[in-house]
Amino acid sequence: MTDAAQQPIGVFDSGIGGLSVLQALRAELPHERFVYLADSGHAPYGERGDAYVAARTHAISDYLCTQHHIKALVVACNTATAAAIHEARLRHPLLPLVGVEPALKPAVAATRTGHVGVIGTRGTLGSAKFARLLASLQGQARFTIQPCDGLAHAIERSTAHPPAGPQDATEIRALCARYTGAMGVFGTQAGAIDTLVLGCTHYVFAQDILRDLLGPDVTLIATGEPVARQTRRLLQAAGTLAPQCTGSAPADGSIRLLTTGALAPLQNAVSRWLQLPASCCATVAL
Repeated sequence: MTDAAQQPIGVFDSGIGGLSVLQALRAELPHERFVYLADSGHAPYGERGDAYVAARTHAISDYLCTQHHIKALVVACNTATAAAIHEARLRHPLLPLVGVEPALKPAVAATRTGHVGVIGTRGTLGSAKFARLLASLQGQARFTIQPCDGLAHAIERSTAHPPAGPQDATEIRALCARYTGAMGVFGTQAGAIDTLVLGCTHYVFAQDILRDLLGPDVTLIATGEPVARQTRRLLQAAGTLAPQCTGSAPADGSIRLLTTGALAPLQNAVSRWLQLPASCCATVAL
């Protein structure tokens, strides 16, 4: 075992959406340490320009490397992946780096009607990276693409106070209904959309609402589990997987959660979705 095996894995997102990826990482790699950074003070990324998102990505990756000595970095944000992951790899050539992208390939494998819906931020769905991914699957399925302006931000705002109030749920439901309604017919009948790709990490936290709106026959596909498996593969290849301790997984002290914004929303989110105590969270000026 190398010293690097003891170092944490860095994870960041524009806000709390990447907690859905962190959730999958902790399930796949229960013996690892993590440091998560929510850039909530500069969110939302999905409606920003590429240059702005790239600048934030580089500032955060530099910070996590220099201050937390991370052994790998997971960019748990579709928009940041699309805008900046290539430059981040050039900037940190020795750092195992995993990005996220809308899970179109798994959706093609899952669809039975041949019609896949994709929801995401305008920044992700309008990116050259997404265009290349979509082009690579030309002819394998029909894709209906829907930008969801405001949805990630509404999910983010729902963590401002515990628990999520009726007004929060109503706003999120109204946005989900508006955007899925604009996409066409969902279901298993011929020509209908039977598979929906959640192309933003925030949207995982609205999946119960989406299931209620679309019905039980529509498959929802997110990216957390494939990202977690890829992270494991890269750490194995680098020889830096943490040793598997006998007994239980590490205590809550093995995870640090930081935010550039207000502290309470992150505390509320990790309590609601990760069942972690508020003491895991802190603010950082970055």
